[in-house]
Amino acid sequence: MSATESRAPTPLARSENRAADTPARTPRGRSENRAAYAFLSPWLVGMAVFTIGPMIFSLYLAFTRYDLISSPEWIGLDNFRHMFTTDPRYFSSVEVTLTYVVVSVPVLLVVSLALAMVLNRGMRFLSGYRALFYMPSLIGGSVAVAALWRQVFGEEGIVNEALALVGIDHGSWVGDPDSALYTIVVLQVWAFGSAMVIFLAGLRQIPRELYDAAAVDGAGPARRFRSITLPMLSPLIFFNLLLSVVNAFQAFTTAYVVSNGSGGPSDSTLFYTLYLYEQGFAQLNMGYAAAMAWVLVLGLAVFTGLLFLSSRYWVHYGDER
Repeated sequence: MSATESRAPTPLARSENRAADTPARTPRGRSENRAAYAFLSPWLVGMAVFTIGPMIFSLYLAFTRYDLISSPEWIGLDNFRHMFTTDPRYFSSVEVTLTYVVVSVPVLLVVSLALAMVLNRGMRFLSGYRALFYMPSLIGGSVAVAALWRQVFGEEGIVNEALALVGIDHGSWVGDPDSALYTIVVLQVWAFGSAMVIFLAGLRQIPRELYDAAAVDGAGPARRFRSITLPMLSPLIFFNLLLSVVNAFQAFTTAYVVSNGSGGPSDSTLFYTLYLYEQGFAQLNMGYAAAMAWVLVLGLAVFTGLLFLSSRYWVHYGDER
């Protein structure tokens, strides 16, 4: 036997031989792949028809003038030019939405974390309190609750009746441009249940030994919260922050119902999505509405990317060294 014939296969040759014998390359493996794609085909077809297809078509409409009746007319960047230069209500909707996000999201996170810490003290009937506090999250975005909210903060609502007992007469909160937006903020914060449950689950996972060791070293409650609770909960804070920001940017139902679809009074509740709806389905400027939708998508993408970039400086995971 020659030296060439007795030479052992190289590692590369052995890996290539193993790759050739993988199940995906065998007849049985190919059959299983075809079966997998057959089971996935309804989802793939649905995604192509109901998600990817409409997104591509809306991107085309963003560069057209389209009124839902006649054929789309290509106008290039005119929709975006009008949006950023000659449409004052567009900038009003951006300002209202940003104000809503900046105010409601931090308050929501603070309230949900505070209540999670209260429920984490091992109180009786914890499961009942948890279900009770979670319930607003299930119904908070419904039309019925938004209509009820309009009555609660109306001129003859419960809030004004309670304030009248101490001699305060404010009038309609939803009819005042200075307070209408904040009634919707209160409704958003009221639906704190989802974030609270997530925080409560995270608090249950923090080892008690960390708090005991910090107490032995003389750390007070505030120091333990700052040095143990917040770092250990930072991944969940990031998760809740991301979801809350995305949901706040897409808020529509409550603003539509509370303002009767007008964004009033004086455009004080003219959310971005509400103005987009008005342009597309009330004024039949569907091309302009599509352009607004894509600006919102890009804005959310940039904001989400900035959040992920910032997370490396303040989000801490348990396996980090």
